Amino acid sequence: MLITLSGLLSQAQLQTVRRLIAEARFVDGKLSAGKEAQPIKNNREMAQDQELYNKLNGIVMIALLNHPEYQRAALPLRVASPFYAKYGPGMTYGDHIDDPVMGPPGQRYRSDVSTTIFLSEAEDYDGGEIVIRTAFGERKVKLPAGDAVVYPSSSLHHVAEVTRGERLVAVTWAQSMIRDPARRELLYELSQARESLLDEAPEKDSTRLVSNAYSNLVRMWAEV
Repeated sequence: MLITLSGLLSQAQLQTVRRLIAEARFVDGKLSAGKEAQPIKNNREMAQDQELYNKLNGIVMIALLNHPEYQRAALPLRVASPFYAKYGPGMTYGDHIDDPVMGPPGQRYRSDVSTTIFLSEAEDYDGGEIVIRTAFGERKVKLPAGDAVVYPSSSLHHVAEVTRGERLVAVTWAQSMIRDPARRELLYELSQARESLLDEAPEKDSTRLVSNAYSNLVRMWAEV
């Protein structure tokens, strides 16, 4: 399942995020890459040992976690602190799937759901699409600043080469309460029907039945 979140960050929030990032220290992205990813990863990532990093997360991550569509799609149990990455001309990240288990010892989490939040205006750079392989072929995603794409961490994907300007993104991962992606997609679709029924006919028995079915399926399948 691949979904996009529109307007995750407001223009005012984006301005603050970009100002903070402009003050931050960035290092070679290969420093956070494993043996398999190092030869294909070419970007710069924000050093996480700074006060600015916490300020950024207070804007970006709170917006993501408070987004109802993200909650319905990811059903997150644990969400990682993001990487803030820059891609300039000639930079790319080749085909890969995200590491199945991430985090330092004692804080490990399984990566089920990946999220890329776009922080640069789409017209400010050429290339830089995230290309995600799905059952229906490749999807090329390049969204307006403040929007995000959510996709399974198990998906083969890459970042196309940036040929002009600078691509700025935040990338984070979640361990879902629902491990199985097919069940997660089914629950997402059922939640959409549930929300529509609650808006349009909250008093009907059919609404109650759909709502109860959704709740009980989450109860049946959730791992917490």
